[in-house]
Amino acid sequence: MQSMISSTRAIVLHALKYGDSQLIVDLLSENRGRLSFIMRIPKTQKAKVRKQIFQPLSVVEISYDHRPTAKLQHLRDARLAYPPASIPFNPDKLAIALFIAEFLSYATRDEQENTPLFQYVENSIRWLDNAETSFANFHLVFTMRLAKFIGFLPNLDNYEEGFYFDLLNGCFTPEAPAHSNFIPPAEASHIGKLMRMNYESMHLFRMSRSERNQCIDQIITFYRLHVPGFKEMKSLSVLRELGN
Repeated sequence: MQSMISSTRAIVLHALKYGDSQLIVDLLSENRGRLSFIMRIPKTQKAKVRKQIFQPLSVVEISYDHRPTAKLQHLRDARLAYPPASIPFNPDKLAIALFIAEFLSYATRDEQENTPLFQYVENSIRWLDNAETSFANFHLVFTMRLAKFIGFLPNLDNYEEGFYFDLLNGCFTPEAPAHSNFIPPAEASHIGKLMRMNYESMHLFRMSRSERNQCIDQIITFYRLHVPGFKEMKSLSVLRELGN
C-alpha cells in the first residue's frame, strides 16, 4: 500500500489509550477533514511525539504517512501549533472544551476537507482561550453557527412571534407540524435569539442556567435529526452546572 508524507494543522477531538503502549487519536484536520491515528505512547520525556499534547481542542501541527485506504494513519511528528493560555487551567473553560470536542466528534464524523469549517473551529478555540469573562453562552453560539459549515443552518426568514420551530425542516411555521419534532412558540424564540448572538455580543443576551440548558438540549436534538449516528453526549452533565 503506497503512502506519502503529508502535513497539516489539526484539532484534537478525542484520544483513547489502546492496550498498554498505544494511543488512538481522532482529529479534525485542515486539509483532509477527519483523520484517526495510532501512535506509540512514549516512555521518555525526549520522545518526538508526546501524548500530553493530545488534549481535547488542542491545535496541533502534524506530519504523517498518508495511506488513503487505511482507517488509522501513522504519525511521524506532532507539536502544538497554538499553546493554550487558559483552557486547560480554567474549570469552566475546560468543561466547555470537553463538550465542544465531543460534539465535534459526532457532528463531523464523515467530514472531508472543509477549510472554512476548520478555520471557524480554530478561531473559536482561540476566542475562548483568550476570553477573560462572559463566555457562559459560548457553547450555544458555537454549536448553532457550526450548522452553517455542515450544511443545515436554520431558516429564520419567516419568523414571527407565536410561530413554532420545525426541527426536522429547520424553519418556523405558524402552526404545529404534523410530526413531533418541533419547538413550541414559547421556546422557539430562543432559536432567533441564538442566531443573533456572536462571541462579542453574547454577553448582552441574559440567560439563566435553565434557559441555557434548554437551548443546548434543543440544539442537540436538531443535530440528531440531521447528522446520522449523533450519539448521547457524555460531557453534557458537567456542562449543565455552568453559569447561573
